[in-house]
Amino acid sequence: MSSKIPVSVLIPAKNEQVNLPACLASLSRADEIFVVDSQSSDNSVEIAKSHGVNVVQFNFNGRWPKKKNWSLDNLPFRNEWVLIVDCDERIPPELWEEIDQAIQNNEYTGYYLNRRVFFLGKWIRYGGKYPDWNLRLFQHKKGRYENLNTEDIANTGDNEVHEHVILQGKVGYLKNDMLHEDFRDLYHWLERHNRYSNWEASVYFNILTGKDDSGTIGANLFGDAVQRKRFLKKVWVHLPFKPILRFVLFYIIQRGFLDGKAGYIYARLLSQYEYQIGVKLYELRNCGGHLNTATPPKEGAEEQGSRGVDGKLLTIDS
Repeated sequence: MSSKIPVSVLIPAKNEQVNLPACLASLSRADEIFVVDSQSSDNSVEIAKSHGVNVVQFNFNGRWPKKKNWSLDNLPFRNEWVLIVDCDERIPPELWEEIDQAIQNNEYTGYYLNRRVFFLGKWIRYGGKYPDWNLRLFQHKKGRYENLNTEDIANTGDNEVHEHVILQGKVGYLKNDMLHEDFRDLYHWLERHNRYSNWEASVYFNILTGKDDSGTIGANLFGDAVQRKRFLKKVWVHLPFKPILRFVLFYIIQRGFLDGKAGYIYARLLSQYEYQIGVKLYELRNCGGHLNTATPPKEGAEEQGSRGVDGKLLTIDS
C-alpha cells in the first residue's frame, strides 16, 4: 500500500450517498478525513463511518461563518495542510503524488487545483469550463473563505460554494487535474442551481449598490485567474440580454459546440440559469433587497373569496 500523505481532507456534505463512496475511495492516501455533514436524511453518515472517517455535524444558524470556515476554525486537524474536496469530486493517484511533493516545498502556503468537469458523462473541455482553478490545498491556519455578504438572502445554502480562499503567503499551481462529476441526475443539477441563483443575484445586487468588498479577494483585471473573473463579473452585471450572451459566449465564442450534445445542453442550462439570476435580481432591486417578499394576511383576517361554498376556509399551497 502507498504511504499516507500528511494532509487533512475536509468534505462538506448533505444527502450525498450517491457521490460519497467514489469520493472517499479516491482519498485513501490522506492521513485524515473529516466529513462535515448538515443533518443528512439519506445514508451519507453511514457511508462515511463505514470508511472509517471522522463525521461532524454542522448546524447553520443563518449567519456567517458558513460550513467551510466554521470547519477551518473548529476542527482538530492534526496536519498543517488541508485539502477541500466536494462530494462530487475525486483526487486521482497522480494528483496525490504531486500533492505529496508540493507540501514539502516551503516556498508556498497553498496551491490551486484545476478541475476537470464532467456533465452527462462527458468532459466539458470548452465553453470556458477548463481550466477551472480552485484554491483547495493550503495551510489551514493561513487561509479562510471570503465573506461576500450573501447570508441575508434565503435559500443560498450553508456552505461556501463560490466564495474564494484568502491566503497569507505565496500560492502555486498543480499540474494534475482533480475530477468533478456529479453522479446524481439533472433534477439535482437544477435544484442546486436554483439555490445558486439566489446567491448570484445577491452578489449582483451588492455590486450594483456599491457594497463594500473589503475582506474579499477583490477584482483585478491584471490579477490571478480568480481576480480576473471577479473583475469581469463587475462588468457583466451591467450588460443587457445576459441569458442570450451567456449562451453565445459559452457555445460559440468559447467553442462549447465542440463538446457535442452535452455541450449544447450545458449551454442552454447556463442560459436558463442566467435568466433565473436576472429575475431574482429584479426582485431584490424592487423589493428592498429581499427575496420572497409576499406579506401574509394578518391573523384573523379573511381575504375575499377565501371561503368555499360550504363556508370552509380554502388553503392554497405555494
